[in-house]
Amino acid sequence: MNKFEENNKKLWNELTDVHIKSYNVEGFKKGKTTLDEIQLKELGDVKGKKLLHLQCHFGLDTLSWAREGAIVTGVDFSEKSIEYANRLKAELYINAKFLCCNIYGLKNHLHGKFDIVYTSQGILCWLKDLQEWAQIIYHFLKPGGLFYIMESHPIARIFDNTKKGKLETLYPYFHNKEPIKWDDDYPDYSDDTYIPKNPSYEWQWTLSDIINSLIKAGLKIEFLHEFDKEFYKAFPDMKRDENGWWYLPDYKNKIPLIFTLLAKKD
Repeated sequence: MNKFEENNKKLWNELTDVHIKSYNVEGFKKGKTTLDEIQLKELGDVKGKKLLHLQCHFGLDTLSWAREGAIVTGVDFSEKSIEYANRLKAELYINAKFLCCNIYGLKNHLHGKFDIVYTSQGILCWLKDLQEWAQIIYHFLKPGGLFYIMESHPIARIFDNTKKGKLETLYPYFHNKEPIKWDDDYPDYSDDTYIPKNPSYEWQWTLSDIINSLIKAGLKIEFLHEFDKEFYKAFPDMKRDENGWWYLPDYKNKIPLIFTLLAKKD
């Protein structure tokens, strides 16, 4: 790992305890899924399918897919996250495998092919190399296998997310090799009472970067969908609807905030 990834790993080890409290783990233990209606509909029936979850944090989505019938393997570079994921699966008697590994070294630590490679919600900004990421996805898919992602739309990352009112462009849309350093005493996205002690280093990727990396790796894009809502409170003016989605009242049907994509390996 480079110095930016090492710093990000320190951050995610730090945030694991914070997120165990803020992610409604108790609700999950009582049977609540962390998967939304969009993902469940778009990915469809996973019963009996081998699913690889990249950047799984401490595994709530991974274990939710296991409850849907998938044979799951979750991967994350945070030791504390994987340690808790293993504790959680044992406590709930859910069959799952978790592996602590930077995904760029995954080929050296994981063998076999999968029906589905899955990743979701706040993961692309931590990736230094999207071409290699796409090649890893292709490598672990069986012929006919599917890759699925739900993620914040790249266009949503260009706006100032600290101020109320009219959205103002503050950050570049296009990729830069050097990541943006965030060290501004801004609270954690899931707990507004907690200020992270470690900075984060994040890369911006355009929608064309994402799509073209997958195409170049050999995957066929089956669909790309865009939505005017988010899975977390990304802006101060956001309101929450009855299904738990966050939206901007003044920008409904005006700008995309998340996208989903399905790709297939022939």
